[in-house]
Amino acid sequence: MTPAELSRTVLDAVRRAVDAGELDVAPPERVTLTEPGPGGCGDFATNVALRLARPAAQPPLRVADILRARLLDAEGVRDVVVTGPGFLNISLRARDDLLTGLVREIRARGTEYGYGDALAGQTVVLRVPYEVRAEVVADAVARIVATQGGRAEIEHGEPVTLRPVPAPEDPAPLGPDAARWALLHPAPHDRPRITADHLVQREINPLFRIRYAHARVRALVRNAHDLGFTAEPGELGFADHAGTADAEERGYAGTAVPTPEAHPASAPGSADSDPESPSTSHPAPEPPSASHPASGAAAPAEAHPASAPGVTRPHPLQTPLADHPRILQAAATLHAPDRLARHLLAVADALLPLLPEVLPVGEEKPGAAHRARLALAEAAGAVLAGGLSLLGIDAPEHL
Repeated sequence: MTPAELSRTVLDAVRRAVDAGELDVAPPERVTLTEPGPGGCGDFATNVALRLARPAAQPPLRVADILRARLLDAEGVRDVVVTGPGFLNISLRARDDLLTGLVREIRARGTEYGYGDALAGQTVVLRVPYEVRAEVVADAVARIVATQGGRAEIEHGEPVTLRPVPAPEDPAPLGPDAARWALLHPAPHDRPRITADHLVQREINPLFRIRYAHARVRALVRNAHDLGFTAEPGELGFADHAGTADAEERGYAGTAVPTPEAHPASAPGSADSDPESPSTSHPAPEPPSASHPASGAAAPAEAHPASAPGVTRPHPLQTPLADHPRILQAAATLHAPDRLARHLLAVADALLPLLPEVLPVGEEKPGAAHRARLALAEAAGAVLAGGLSLLGIDAPEHL
């Protein structure tokens, strides 16, 4: 069961409770799922009972108990636990099945995974000042609004409806990709940094980590083709996903990483020749490690609180990939491309530890687990490519 299917399952439980007279409330248009928070358990959590309690004129725990009884009968749901004031924590029957279904969905939709209809038929008017950051943010917002079925019109004049803190200096010397990242990654109320740090080909540069992760996925796809196998969603072959956890702990330095194919210097105008790519003026890229203390981001393993005892913890990529549609919708409705930028960084940081585990090593033959890991990496790569495109940033095949 994919997150989208589970969301529909929860919504169906609400409707069935309403039809049975257990709840006197208008069902919501959609149900939002999140990762269980502190004190939670299972695969996903939802606050739908808390949202419905006031209009239903019932205590949140009573609403949660009603929905829990309905959800326990749903196909694919293993258990439902009510925690806190009325959160529903849902455990599915097979985590690998959940991740496999998610990978299949992403591979089917490609870079359009996460597109929806939250703004269908709506026209969003963005009035911005004549300032470079405002123009770039408005352009990104227009792209993201289109993913939710809406249309954005960018205008100049009063009253201004979109006014991010201006850039302190001209970002053009950074080049188009790094300049857009420098303007879009900070929240609109934060002043952007226009510094050469955005060009550094090291893990301290968030944009480099995202683009490096995407380029490594494309290299692995080419390497897998050379080895005679392709991607196929399935079980990853990690016991409690220990393979990925080990990679997180040891980083890249101690991991036997199959060397990607060599890429000669690119001709001007190619994907490799943009300002973010390695050149004679930049040191060679350094493969990012699994933890990034310089970035302030939590390591993927720390982003997933432990589930109930005896329940296999999800792969670190499961939550950020499942969360992508919600992030796109929030970025579109709130006019906040910085949310998408930070989300792409979370996907990249969860993806990087998987990459050394994709290809067989030494005399090992490609198996089902390698095909499944490649499929997961491809899915994450599609999310990165699609997200960067919405920000107006190139996702190079080679880096």
